[in-house]
Amino acid sequence: MELKKQNSLSLLKAFACAIITVGVVAMAHAQDSKVDPTGTWTWANPGRNGNPGTTNILVLKYSSSSLTGTLKAPKRGGGTTNVEISDGKLTGDQISFNVIREAGGNSMTIGYKGAVTADAIKGTINTERDGEKRSRKWEAKREATGTK
Repeated sequence: MELKKQNSLSLLKAFACAIITVGVVAMAHAQDSKVDPTGTWTWANPGRNGNPGTTNILVLKYSSSSLTGTLKAPKRGGGTTNVEISDGKLTGDQISFNVIREAGGNSMTIGYKGAVTADAIKGTINTERDGEKRSRKWEAKREATGTK
């Protein structure tokens, strides 16, 4: 009887160790599969009144829980401008950051939010102009590694 009890206890210990091992491996895998938004992302804005659209280029870097980056966007009258992002955050697969644009002595904060996958960010762009809040959808695609 004592041997049977001892075997049952050993079996129970082995089962408990197996469950713990599976849990640890699953947690490690979950951390490894965390989305990394580091890279170059592009999206197009449609043109107005039949005019050609514009392309935005967002370069992000995520390191040590810090999200930084630069947005290269068209400016009125032609040309482009490079603007640093601010308040960058990544929580799970949710990303958010702001861009402050300056024009004619005025500044406007543009808020970007979205869900990051391996090859896309889909979300909303929020602005406020003259007291009117506006929101529109955006979808950026990740550029393939090695392209500019």
